[in-house]
This record gives sequence, C-alpha cells and structure tokens, in this order.
Amino acid sequence: MQFESDASGSSGKLLERFFTGLSEYAFYSQLGVTDTELVSYVSNLLIRFTKTDALHRIRQLNGRRATEVVTMMAEAQHRVGIAKREVHRHIGDFTLFWTGLYPESLRGLQTDKSDHFVSYCFEGKKAYEIASEIEADDDQTASSELLHRLSEQFEMCAYGLREIRRQWEEKPSGDEPILF
Repeated sequence: MQFESDASGSSGKLLERFFTGLSEYAFYSQLGVTDTELVSYVSNLLIRFTKTDALHRIRQLNGRRATEVVTMMAEAQHRVGIAKREVHRHIGDFTLFWTGLYPESLRGLQTDKSDHFVSYCFEGKKAYEIASEIEADDDQTASSELLHRLSEQFEMCAYGLREIRRQWEEKPSGDEPILF
C-alpha cells in the first residue's frame, strides 16, 4: 500500500481522515473497544506506513534497511535506551501491520528468508512489551502503558486491522466515490 501524496498536503489530510474514520468505526462500533489512545495509535500506524520508508525505517549498522523481523531483532540488541525502545516499538508496529492487514502475505515475507521461523504475533507482542519496559522521554509518541496494552491486545488489534481492510475493500453502493 503506497500512496503518492504529501502527508502534510490535502491528500494527506484526506488519507488521515479516511484511516481515522475506518479505525474508529472498526474498533468502537464493531469491536466495542473504548481505548481512544489505542485506536488513535492504530490509526496513526496506518497513516505512517503508507510510506514505504516508514515501514522499513530501521537500518542495520552497515546502512542497509532491515526488512526482516529477525534482522530488526538483531539491530535492537546493538542499541541502548530510547534507540532500543524505538526499534522494539517498530518491530511491534511492523508485525502488527502485516499480521493485521496482510496476513496472506506473511508466507511470502517468510519464504526463503530468516523470518520463516518467526511468529509475527509472538514477536510483535514481545517487542511491544520490551519497548514498554524501557524508560522513555515524556514527549514520546507512545507511552509505556500504551505499548503494554498493545502487547496484551495484539491479536485484537490485528483483528481490528483486518476489519479496517475489509471496510476499505468493500465496493461502494450507488453514487459513492471509489476511494482506491
């Protein structure tokens, strides 16, 4: 899912409203989740990951992008403090994104790579939990409590993302415009 728009431009604002609306509908109305901070985080995750650079933002020591969970886990071991927290948070985000939105793609992501032994759900939950235990600055985008809830509710969040995908893939009825 790659969109060719400036996230700060008018198409970026439309995309933000689209994902926010879908997230709120899926989590509040369909799943009965009332955790506004968690729903907002998932919505922002979708918005951030519309850019491939954000999806593969972790770099190895040699400068190459870490595109596999196993490689990201190894990179986390080379970092300390906030940097380590951010890599673990990204592992949680990355695994939640793929597990929730594109579970059918996991076999392709894991074939003939080191990730074929990795359970995305298990590693995502573990990564969020580790990130939640690392001391953070007050201005961090995700509180330790939120990261802990993401760990505990990983499967429910993945299910919510599947519902979001189902909603955006539904064909509009009547004269409604087609978004994608």
